[in-house]
Amino acid sequence: MSTGPLYLEPRLAPRLAALLGAAPFLHMLVDALGSPLNVLVPDQIAENAEGFRSVYRRHHLGGRIHFAHKANRSRSLVRRLTTTDAALDVASLGELRHALGDGFTADRVMATGPKDPAFLWLAARTGVTLNADGPEELEAAAALVRRHDLPRLRVVPRLAEFEASGPRVLSRRSRFGTSVKALGPLLDLLERHRDHLEPVGVAYHLDTTGADEKAIALEGCLRAMDDLRLRGFQPRAVDIGGGFGVDYLAHGAQWDRYTSELAAAVMGRRPPLTWGGHGYGLHAEGGTLRGALSLYPAHRPVAGAAYLDELLSRPAPTLGRALGTLLLESLYDLHTEPGRALADQCGLSLARVLEVRASDAGPALVRLAMNANDVALEEHGILVDPILLPRGAEPAGPSEPVGVHLMGNLCLESDLITRRTVFLPRPARPGDLLAFVNTAGYCMDFGATRAQGQPVARKVAVRREGEAGAGAEGALGGWHWCLDEEYWPINDPGGRA
Repeated sequence: MSTGPLYLEPRLAPRLAALLGAAPFLHMLVDALGSPLNVLVPDQIAENAEGFRSVYRRHHLGGRIHFAHKANRSRSLVRRLTTTDAALDVASLGELRHALGDGFTADRVMATGPKDPAFLWLAARTGVTLNADGPEELEAAAALVRRHDLPRLRVVPRLAEFEASGPRVLSRRSRFGTSVKALGPLLDLLERHRDHLEPVGVAYHLDTTGADEKAIALEGCLRAMDDLRLRGFQPRAVDIGGGFGVDYLAHGAQWDRYTSELAAAVMGRRPPLTWGGHGYGLHAEGGTLRGALSLYPAHRPVAGAAYLDELLSRPAPTLGRALGTLLLESLYDLHTEPGRALADQCGLSLARVLEVRASDAGPALVRLAMNANDVALEEHGILVDPILLPRGAEPAGPSEPVGVHLMGNLCLESDLITRRTVFLPRPARPGDLLAFVNTAGYCMDFGATRAQGQPVARKVAVRREGEAGAGAEGALGGWHWCLDEEYWPINDPGGRA
């Protein structure tokens, strides 16, 4: 087995690569605003939305592309999306208020997830589309419409627990949505509240990126649409949610090599690759490798818009024809709710190196002005290398790669930025920055807290002057910044408001 450095280099789209090439600009931001710091590139999310829209056009489909707002709390990303044809999926009262206050009209907002009374009231009062989690929510919504004499509310019942015919059953329980086995009673409820609720389609919820399960669910939704029509309703769209995935790594071979070496380390055939011998779900038992790797597949050759394209091109499990063709033949729109996939390459998280401490027990310990909640790579099972941005000139002479353990700033043994031994191209020094790339989807602030009074990462939005042309000059690389909450598309010098 190999004993050399095991890199997991991040995939970099042109904008993030250019931003990382402007290290003085990033150091300036951290000097001014502190560490940790989240840096967002709003123009990237507009480009990602257009990538999804191009798939719709390829399959001749209409419908909404909803950004799952829970993936990132940013205001700049939301405001940039208002200038596109994208819509927004909100999963809380705060997100709904944010959407309505930052430029989205109600017809471009869908309220999903479990809803408390205030969230449900504002959704009904403003007339956003309600992606209904179950019959109780539909009953409560109908009562609100009736009590306050509101217009008929557009609803999309969310379904779950689909099953395939034949010997292989692909179904799993979920705490979200209504089982398709209970579709009959759900339709009875909608009929009782016909004057208050307008079912405009159906949705599915699946906690998976498995294409087989998604195909079964989509076909099941098409059948549910038929049932709605038989009841006299006129549904128009099928909402297939999110789960399109992201390719985090530049090289698939590095992922294959790392996972193989990790298995060897768990079996004791090579030195440990993690703090405390953590196996990411793998363990040795009687000389046999047991367990399952509990990691996000960081290298995904087909992800994001390409995954949607592949799903729509896939034959339906029993109806035979391509799923996109079936939607088109039925004259149905397609709604999607990408979160991570729309936030792909939209931002990075910066942390200053505070201390580098040699260790007799193995790799050096690097303490950062950040904690594990600020860049929740471990929580989401994502393994990817940070990029080292030196404070000043690099030391003279050749540099050797070095393995380190990245520690957070909390008084907790568990506060590890990553349990994995990370290999840097040269030793880090206090004052250097580590840039964790592509954290805008869930990893940036989904779990951020103020434990021990440590600051939560602030957010800035950046744009590059004259981005379409090459040759931005100066140490700052032509980059401009503002606080996330101060970003408005009308300030964009490119005039893309």
